[in-house]
Amino acid sequence: MPRLSAAANHSILWFAAAAGLGAFGGRKGRRAALRGVLAIGGSSALASGLLKRLLPRHRPPHAAFPFVGLRRRPASSSMPSGHASSAAAFATAVAMELPVLAAPLGALALAVAYSRIYNGAHYPGDVVLGGAVGIGVAVATTKIWPLADYSPASARAVPANLARVAREPSPDGAGLTIVVNPAARSGRGENPTDELRAALPKARIVALSGADDLEQTLRDGARACRAIGVVGGDGSINTAVGVALDEQCALVVVPGGTLNHFARDLGLESPADAVRAVREGQLVAVDVGTIDEHPFVNTASFGSYSKLVEVRERLERTIGKWPALVVALVHVLRENKPFEVTIDGRPSRIWMIFVGNCAYDPPGFAPATRPQLDDGVFDVRTADGSGPWARARLIAAALTGGLGRSEVYTRRLVSSLALSTESDETLFAADGEVFHGHPEFTIRKDPRRLLVYSPAPLQSQVSERIAK
Repeated sequence: MPRLSAAANHSILWFAAAAGLGAFGGRKGRRAALRGVLAIGGSSALASGLLKRLLPRHRPPHAAFPFVGLRRRPASSSMPSGHASSAAAFATAVAMELPVLAAPLGALALAVAYSRIYNGAHYPGDVVLGGAVGIGVAVATTKIWPLADYSPASARAVPANLARVAREPSPDGAGLTIVVNPAARSGRGENPTDELRAALPKARIVALSGADDLEQTLRDGARACRAIGVVGGDGSINTAVGVALDEQCALVVVPGGTLNHFARDLGLESPADAVRAVREGQLVAVDVGTIDEHPFVNTASFGSYSKLVEVRERLERTIGKWPALVVALVHVLRENKPFEVTIDGRPSRIWMIFVGNCAYDPPGFAPATRPQLDDGVFDVRTADGSGPWARARLIAAALTGGLGRSEVYTRRLVSSLALSTESDETLFAADGEVFHGHPEFTIRKDPRRLLVYSPAPLQSQVSERIAK
């Protein structure tokens, strides 16, 4: 107990655990580690910085607790226990992101809390209050940085007769061409080409070199085969989507990029999931949006938000989505100015605009997940740029998690938009790919549904909220 208590001094034990999660836990581990560290910071500030001053209390006398005494008795208030607060905060925060660690971290946190009573540093009530503070702060972090939802989005299954029209490949890969981006990597950091060739022996696997053209290779494959696939991130998938729609064939998505939002929404976490989708899965039909006639399956934007997306996505794998959003937002607001745009005939002055293909959660300006891939709407969010304090209001709202307030941003669910800007050439971003377009353009749904493979049935039920 004395050794455990000493290891938790200054939260060293928890910072070491966070470092291990960040180094070896993958994307989920990094998110959990960052949330745990944020919870420690908040709980320490509340327990040690505020409550100890408001609730002064002497430490237990040695005679009352004849256990192992401390070498040096702390001079601060006994209530609440800072050790218990940090332990509960970290264990709760990590467990919310990674439930599999709830039991071991919970047991370790309880042991740390008990060690403070065993050592005679705190009364039991101090430890209970500290633990309650830590749990409360950990839960409060979800208000400004929502928990990640890793469950697949829903989409309508394609009927068997339409699947035949889509020229479905056979389970061994016959009739399928898969193009591998040279930068693609599996979750283990390896190029998945050999894995795909072994799992789908009759498929045509094309590994691109630096000089090859992805779009042309996909088109050649679509004309020679019954379905096409692509190994890469959202940018590569965006290219394949356009080809699949034009050539009227189904698409196999193999996650292999830095960010795999569309693959995740389909329930695809690895190349093995994509193989299973071909062998045992089914085709689903999903919405495809277009911005200035350029297709997108995730999100689109123009103006300052294009820069925001670029900076945020560069940072989010390291520090998490919400902190990356704040850093990116401050950068964009410092470097850019609001711009004039006409939306459906109404002039507006905005900082940025986000367009999601289908409705996204949570509210605010950090949308992360979507429950459906075929709800027929766009999720349009704009940040107000009018008035002398627009910049300060937006930064303050982001830092406090208050971007859900209507005076800072607006949200609309629409089926289409007509827009125009004052610029002769507009900078767009579609699924993270930046391109130049026209000053007047529309955002609409492509009348053709994208047929794509899913490893499990994704039953679509349009919610009452979306229907309204």
